[in-house]
Amino acid sequence: MDQYKHSPLTKEIINAFYKVYNTLGCGFLEKVYERALAHELIKRGFQVEEQIPIKVYYEEVVVGEYFADLLVNGSVIVELKSCETLIEAHKAQLLNYLKATGIEVGLILNFGPKPQISRRIYEISRQTGPRLKNA
Repeated sequence: MDQYKHSPLTKEIINAFYKVYNTLGCGFLEKVYERALAHELIKRGFQVEEQIPIKVYYEEVVVGEYFADLLVNGSVIVELKSCETLIEAHKAQLLNYLKATGIEVGLILNFGPKPQISRRIYEISRQTGPRLKNA
């Protein structure tokens, strides 16, 4: 895992995720896990922003606004789920957040019956179209 961008940070986020998961278990709404994980990461010395607005533009017109659950140290988007299992739509959602913000690394953390983690990377240098704008 060390060869990936922001590996030390994502490793710490994942460690915090397991601590929260092992303490709270599954069954709460995502907001509970968001607050608990933000608290745990702040305790560990990380900068955490919650509910980051992401505006999506089409031909210079705002056509949508989303909110990413957490942004850690300004470099990793963390999307939280509390569902049976992760699906491709969850992964596509995170990839779109990365594209819209220009942030290259994201994690999906699922507080379902079994803890699940999915890592997504979006290389800005590979983007061919106009960059989407962040609020």
